[in-house]
Amino acid sequence: MDIRRLQAFVKIIDLGSISRAADLLNIAQPALSQQLAALESAFKQKLVIRSKSGVTPTTAGLELYRHAQILIKQLDRAMVEIGAGVGPLVGKVSVGLSPYSAGSTLSVDLLQRVRSRLPGITLHLTESFDDIYSELIMTGRLDMAVIHGAGPIKGVIFTPLMKEDFFLLAPISLEFPQDSAGAVQLADIVDIPLLVPPKHNFVRHRIDMAFLRKQLKPNIVAEIEALLTLQESIAEGIGSTILPWSVASRIVVPDKSRIYPLRNPVIQEDVSLCIPETVPETEASVAVREHLIDLARAMATSRNWPGTQAS
Repeated sequence: MDIRRLQAFVKIIDLGSISRAADLLNIAQPALSQQLAALESAFKQKLVIRSKSGVTPTTAGLELYRHAQILIKQLDRAMVEIGAGVGPLVGKVSVGLSPYSAGSTLSVDLLQRVRSRLPGITLHLTESFDDIYSELIMTGRLDMAVIHGAGPIKGVIFTPLMKEDFFLLAPISLEFPQDSAGAVQLADIVDIPLLVPPKHNFVRHRIDMAFLRKQLKPNIVAEIEALLTLQESIAEGIGSTILPWSVASRIVVPDKSRIYPLRNPVIQEDVSLCIPETVPETEASVAVREHLIDLARAMATSRNWPGTQAS
């Protein structure tokens, strides 16, 4: 099996087009079509469905795509590690960080830790609302990810890191009834405009479930994924939001917005570290994972992060 055929196949699926893949790979389109036909002949399966709009993978094509990504990444790692010889840990380690979780807060600390203690490792950090990190981990495109939730998901191993309580972040002009600890009841915010993540986000799922359990309907006026936009919107009094402390504390604006604990119910979510079940870890990824777990546990036990408890 020619690894270049697999690399070309992955590019075809990524772009959804044989012609665009041929342009990017600097290969004549008929030659690339022949490579695809050779793969289909080798596996005795139809791998893609052609249409006027491009190509889409069949079930067999999706399975080959997943395996091909793993093989290509393992080969790239072998080239780096064997080429480096004996010495400090080297290589590239990719880490996904859920934008609305403690993971995004840990990103700078992790980068500083890796640069000072593992200088031969290139750290690739990504925060994305659109990507499903568990799928990227299963295909080997990510070495690990910090996400909300505790699994289980087939093909992914979960390590619980912490639990996070959610807080209300509101314009300072709003006033709410508060208990002796300064906490706000969920029923008392049912009418205020809320700015929240989209429905596929774990934070949004927890918010929706909390209101549903209390048989309340939240007043959601906008779905926002950009933290800077969310920060400015709340500071300008357009709406409020519900977030873990690790995120709310980063976007609160002194004299313009304020953080309140939420009660009845407490909204809480697990934060976990995920690694692939079937893709072997490299020494470099193991080292980065250990530092990430250490930083997460230090955060969970620190008094500087209200509503955060170690798992």
